[in-house]
Amino acid sequence: MQTVTLNNGIEMPILGFGVYQVGPEETEAAVTAAIAAGYRLIDTAAAYGNEAAVGAAIAQSGVPRDELFITTKLWVQDAPAEENTARACDASLRALGLDYVDLFLIHQPFGDYYGQWRAMEKINRAGGARAIGVSNFTSDRLIDLILNNEITPAVNQIETNPFHQRDEEQGVCVAEGVQMESWGPFAEGKNGLFTNDLLAGIGEKHRKSVAQVVLRWMIQRNVVVIPKSVNPGRMAQNLDVFDFELSAGDMEQISTLDEGKSQFFDHQDPEMVRWLASRRLGN
Repeated sequence: MQTVTLNNGIEMPILGFGVYQVGPEETEAAVTAAIAAGYRLIDTAAAYGNEAAVGAAIAQSGVPRDELFITTKLWVQDAPAEENTARACDASLRALGLDYVDLFLIHQPFGDYYGQWRAMEKINRAGGARAIGVSNFTSDRLIDLILNNEITPAVNQIETNPFHQRDEEQGVCVAEGVQMESWGPFAEGKNGLFTNDLLAGIGEKHRKSVAQVVLRWMIQRNVVVIPKSVNPGRMAQNLDVFDFELSAGDMEQISTLDEGKSQFFDHQDPEMVRWLASRRLGN
């Protein structure tokens, strides 16, 4: 598996397995199948409600812990944010059945995320998370966090797909030593992604599926990507992207699909901010 090196020297697989919107009753079987297929990066979150199922799959996988890269995410915390962040991390570790995670992310850039980050810095130093980062941070908030704190986030996980390519955001990440990671790489099929003529044509040339073309495009941009599927056949297909290379022409063609806007929702929309910031999880 190809890896990227995070800003603290830790190696992270460039291709992993996500469990967003996978119900707890399906997650254990899906993660078990993913690990058996060869995935070593598993991405979950407290807000997904399936950390315990991920932990159960890890426990029975037989794969040594140090061969796995486990990510989870911290949801928006009430004040006092530092105290509640420590409690939330403990709850995630208990649910996962782990002593540490490899990557712990602030899930949303809302609430007292400065207090959350200070607590995460302590968790990182204490060994509860080998690396810490953020998710859904716009470039201005990312820079602000970097300038006013001690540890630079290792990762910023943001929506990235052929219709929302995030070139400017990736430029900021590269300049600041932050690894960009994609969620929603297939845009959940929105905008006709899986039947897109351009992507299908590139796939036909390489004898690959549209999904494989999208994943290869992401990898060649050095973006970590975490596709989701509960179908073992598709899991295997999504891993089978290291035996071909998109040409410069292919990459340029795909760049023309960029619409420069979210296929889901805008984190800067006031009503979306209200909704996300008002949601709380019990730890």
